[in-house]
Amino acid sequence: MTGGIDDGTKAEEWPRLVAQLQATLNVIPAYTWYAAPSGGLIFVNKRTADYLGLPKDHPLRFGIDIGAQWDAHIPLLHPDDHEETRKVWSTCLRTGEAGETSFRVRNAQGGYRWFLSRAEPLRASDGTLLHWVGVNLDMDALRQSEHNLRKIVETVPAFVWSADPDGEFTRINQRVLDYSGMQFDDFLHLGWEKFLHPDDFPEAAKAFYHAIQTGTSYQAVFRLRRADGEYRWYHGRAEPLRDEHGRIIQWYGLSIDIDEGKKAEEELRSTQARLARASQIATVAELSASIAHEINQPLAAIVSNAQTCQTWLAGDTPNIERARIAVDRIVRDATAAADVVRRTRALFKRATAEKSLLHINEVIEEVWRLLQNEMVRRGILAELDLAQQLPPTVADRIQIQQVLVNLMRNAAEAMETSDSSKQLTVRSRHVDGMIVVEVCDCGSGLTDKENVFEPFYSTKQNGMGIGLAICRSIIQAHDGELSARDNAPRGTIFAFTLPLT
Repeated sequence: MTGGIDDGTKAEEWPRLVAQLQATLNVIPAYTWYAAPSGGLIFVNKRTADYLGLPKDHPLRFGIDIGAQWDAHIPLLHPDDHEETRKVWSTCLRTGEAGETSFRVRNAQGGYRWFLSRAEPLRASDGTLLHWVGVNLDMDALRQSEHNLRKIVETVPAFVWSADPDGEFTRINQRVLDYSGMQFDDFLHLGWEKFLHPDDFPEAAKAFYHAIQTGTSYQAVFRLRRADGEYRWYHGRAEPLRDEHGRIIQWYGLSIDIDEGKKAEEELRSTQARLARASQIATVAELSASIAHEINQPLAAIVSNAQTCQTWLAGDTPNIERARIAVDRIVRDATAAADVVRRTRALFKRATAEKSLLHINEVIEEVWRLLQNEMVRRGILAELDLAQQLPPTVADRIQIQQVLVNLMRNAAEAMETSDSSKQLTVRSRHVDGMIVVEVCDCGSGLTDKENVFEPFYSTKQNGMGIGLAICRSIIQAHDGELSARDNAPRGTIFAFTLPLT
């Protein structure tokens, strides 16, 4: 700290000023000293004196100038550091400029520790050099603190890393390197792309660079490749460290293994899906048994009357009157069978809707959140395109949710085996006094866009052909329409309408 002392300072005040300087140096939590313009030590603070093992009455403890040159104290330094230290301080004494160097200093027990030493000239206001004031920082202590911090970082049961303000890695703990089988340099310049699962990299990178650009917290869920090629799920987070001006000087991140929880979550979803499937199968089985029981009798009667008709017409003299009666019975029994089918279809409309004021965008967002993990698992990019300030409608919230869940899952299944982009888009808009909702996929499309709404008609290998029939029944019960059309260049758009309030 280069300073100046006014020429007007009285000689009798000088001892007081020196005493103040010594008192100040004694309370600084470092090894401090001051020396004569020639470089000879005059005073060392208590911390330094105790380190050197100086006697209680040693002149350096009291600031008594014994006229020694600075190199008289060279023996305090490690022999290997004499020459370099001599060069640096000779330059300081010759130029009168501040200097800095590092060396090892012997302690009271005869051991040596590394110090970083810095000296500044203290001058009078006319430029006269009065003293050299210096401070020595214990580098061994700093190194030990850094070593302890590193041990803590390496002990944390997670992946720990840091990055510069631009997002380039500056440190990665050993746990990451051991897990990945990669070297630190492998992670630089987007090298960490091969550490992430290919399906997860775009979303994770997008979130990371958004955090870098905006300075907001980062978090993402992704799979990381182990050295043996297996992937495990991790939850990554990062926070910025800022200086006193609010500028980001470093990013610190943590990635925690959530693979077991993720697998348990997947198993739970799978179990729920199996239960739902079993429930559907049980419902269909019960419905099928009921249909078979009711339709068996008219069908048997139709067969019997047809055989009777054949008999009346097969003789040498056909009995037209009897044959006509048999045909009438066939018509009657066929009508009865048709009634059974109509009553069965009516089952889809029997639920009483509990309608209330409904904002359709809220329902779409609820279903989107519900199915988000499923879409990620299927590798589908789901996107919402919702019109703002849509007027409300009156509808049964649960039933509309069922329609959206069915349509979105159908769309996802339609793209299951697609080699091209798997894009699912849900749109909402207001057209001619109606709310229109569209679910668009990029699947293989439909060849028969009307029969898909018929009960028990399915384009899926294991489909039951009930879902879309129920969806249309629900929408029609709400005075709306459900339809399907082509989605250029490929895929299908299912759209339904709901009247405004």
